[in-house]
Amino acid sequence: MTLTRRAALATALLAGSAHAQPAWPSRPVTIIVPYAPGGGTDIFARAVAEGMREAIGQPVVVENRAGANGVVGAEYVQRSAPDGHMLMVATGAHVINRYAMPSIPFDPVKDFAPVSMLSGYPLVLAAHGGQPYSDIAGLIAAAKAKPGSIAFGSTEAATSYAGNAFARQAGIQLIEVPYRGSGPQLNDLVAGHVPLAVTSTVAVLQHVASGAVKVLAVTSARRSALLPQVPTMAEAGLPGYEFNGWYGMYGPPGLPPALAARIFAAVQAALARPAISGRLAELGADLATLGPAEFGPFLERDNRRWAEAAASGLITTAN
Repeated sequence: MTLTRRAALATALLAGSAHAQPAWPSRPVTIIVPYAPGGGTDIFARAVAEGMREAIGQPVVVENRAGANGVVGAEYVQRSAPDGHMLMVATGAHVINRYAMPSIPFDPVKDFAPVSMLSGYPLVLAAHGGQPYSDIAGLIAAAKAKPGSIAFGSTEAATSYAGNAFARQAGIQLIEVPYRGSGPQLNDLVAGHVPLAVTSTVAVLQHVASGAVKVLAVTSARRSALLPQVPTMAEAGLPGYEFNGWYGMYGPPGLPPALAARIFAAVQAALARPAISGRLAELGADLATLGPAEFGPFLERDNRRWAEAAASGLITTAN
């Protein structure tokens, strides 16, 4: 959807849905990011919040509530009043968590109101700039020479799955080091405390130009326009490997559909602002938005995908 069409649709929705509806927003809106500050989700959510402020005429505050692979922040939102003033932006790991963790206190699909698919994005396998390998073949050779000697940082279930699926398909053993978010994960990668990280283009690009980090491969089926010189995993010798991340916005259960539509309209208005869309495009976001009516079925399909992956042993439950 073009920016002009997105802006026109958002304006119409905001105007049309305001009739006979409770005042929204009547106070500042909070967006919970259930991961640590400085990561890709945090960066994305803050850009969206900035654009939403202009659309709704109220402050939009981003609050980080990290812990338990995003479960801590998600549970906080799930227990909040469904009045549109408490929202969450999370990655696809929000859905995967039910299969990657022993137990969680909610159903990631049924216990949240879908508001918007915000963007898709590829993940990357990145290495500290000082590592001796500069491509996937070199990494695999190094890992086979010293099994269990190379670690990768993950941040939640999606990056964990992508990293472990790579290791399994490559026939190597990598040690997973979990982090509370890509901010601390990348701090350790840049400092050389962890040699590898599976992360998003949104989070890693700022470190690539300096040479502190080198990207070995992207997980998508096609190369990233922001990293055209970096091969896909399939091109690097792992045929069939493909994984894409995504960001989604949720509300608490019971959020009225008309209110969800109004919030989505505010998101559309935010993304129609050239300053916001341009900044996010530079970070690798494709802004392939879906509204509440489309995002709900997408989540159901994604949930079935991970249920099948778990049944096939492709997701390991964390202790």
